[in-house]
Amino acid sequence: MMKKDEKTEIAVNMLTSKSAELGRLPKRSDFESSDVCFIKQKLGPWPRALERAGLKEAVKPSAAERSREKRTRAKERRKAGKTNGLNYVSNKFDGGKENENHC
Repeated sequence: MMKKDEKTEIAVNMLTSKSAELGRLPKRSDFESSDVCFIKQKLGPWPRALERAGLKEAVKPSAAERSREKRTRAKERRKAGKTNGLNYVSNKFDGGKENENHC
């Protein structure tokens, strides 16, 4: 019985060998339907399969990477605000008192 990693390696090898044979990125139509099904089962949707096989560069960052970058930018803005004497949580209710400096 094959291990999961061995099957994934077989799917990667199928893509890389077909790419070398064709001299371009392989298309789904270059494989039998059962082979396409196997590749997609082990490596995910076709564009992700090509990326995981190292044949294609990832176009977009993943949702997790975008979220991580967004949190990092927000953290940097908060730090910059604190060092400049600004406080982002300054919208507190003033207890009904009129603030003369308020626009």
